[in-house]
Amino acid sequence: MARIKGPVWKKSRRLGFSILETGEELQRRQYAPGQHGPTKRIKLTNYGLQLREKQRIRYMYGINERQFANLFKKAANAKGVTGDNFLAMLESRLDNMVYRMGFARTRRAARQLVNHGHILVNGKKVYIPSYMAKPGAVIEVKDKSKNMAAINDALEASLNTVAFVDVDKDAKKGTYLRLPERSELNSEINELLVGEYYNR
Repeated sequence: MARIKGPVWKKSRRLGFSILETGEELQRRQYAPGQHGPTKRIKLTNYGLQLREKQRIRYMYGINERQFANLFKKAANAKGVTGDNFLAMLESRLDNMVYRMGFARTRRAARQLVNHGHILVNGKKVYIPSYMAKPGAVIEVKDKSKNMAAINDALEASLNTVAFVDVDKDAKKGTYLRLPERSELNSEINELLVGEYYNR
């Protein structure tokens, strides 16, 4: 099973970017980790900028390098704008859908819910976090798992969901309405740099 391990906050500080998309990781210390504390940042080359952006997006969605590269290749071969296709594919992953619907506080927690068989897609149990949900898919927590404290706590903490999903919190069920628009996703990431990285 492919997953990214290690301290998320330290990775966020290294990349200067909130992987959890909450900003919590950078509130106390906005500089990179290391025993010497805040030091003068080295100016990155074009390649360094491209690599950093790739790592930011990869860690944000919690997937390994091979999956990430394969998904980008698939997006490049599809009709339309490669960057938009790529982000739409990342957003359509089942673990991300579970996170977006508020059933888990983080994508890592959402991945665990899927792996442990707590999630149904169109009435069928799916164990694969990388499963690509299609618009119209109904994603729900299975009946036996609806009283799980982790899921209830996540739903209580979830103030608002994105516009491309519709969620019934009481039934713990959501519908993937449509593909996301670029304006609805994280404005801090630059998917064009990822294209430059793989096309160099």
